[in-house]
Amino acid sequence: MATALVTGASRGLGRALARSLAADGWSLVVDGRDARALAGVEAELRAAGAAQVRAVPGDVADAAHRRELVAAGRDLGGLDVLVNNASSLGPSPLPRLAEYPLKELEAVLRVNLVAPLALAQAALPLLRRSGGRILQITSDAAVEAYEGWGGYGSSKAALEQLTAVLAVEEPTLRIYAVDPGDMRTQMHQDAFPGEDISDRPPPEAAVPGLRLLIDGDLPSGRYRAQELAARMAAEVTP
Repeated sequence: MATALVTGASRGLGRALARSLAADGWSLVVDGRDARALAGVEAELRAAGAAQVRAVPGDVADAAHRRELVAAGRDLGGLDVLVNNASSLGPSPLPRLAEYPLKELEAVLRVNLVAPLALAQAALPLLRRSGGRILQITSDAAVEAYEGWGGYGSSKAALEQLTAVLAVEEPTLRIYAVDPGDMRTQMHQDAFPGEDISDRPPPEAAVPGLRLLIDGDLPSGRYRAQELAARMAAEVTP
């Protein structure tokens, strides 16, 4: 019985991935800051077929909450996969770096960089035991210079470097930085307030690529989820 810890699962990509894993009978530990939304997701996952579900509301930037998440995984028998999906966009509308509030930047870094490392550190004993995997959700803003994206993008760039080093230091694990691509999510809407983002694909479009990293045999590294999904579709098309 496989167990995954998915952060930021009350909506968007985390919710879509958790539903996919639940349908395959995984046990799940999920979190989110909105307790009511998370309770709804917990019910969805149970109905979808999850073996067991532990829904733990809270903020990944909080050390006590991270301890709760890892303890929940331990109670389920261990962890096979950690998905660090929870992220903070920062101020909206997105400010230029010349006007970026530094306290807001520190908050973005706590959620997008420090928390994923802290959670990985806490989960490593369980993941080493299972030969598990870590998926760090990143963005093309980590490698491209988009106006207004300096705070969020720099946090993801640092996360990618951290991920690459962690993969070298933990060679028995598979550790991935994965860019899901543009998606029709609340975070993306917050980045473009007042704009129509209905042309973006839903978060479910990135799930097959994430599942290939979770279920497949790809080496540690950086991947783009929607490209992986397109590759999979091409391979099965007669």
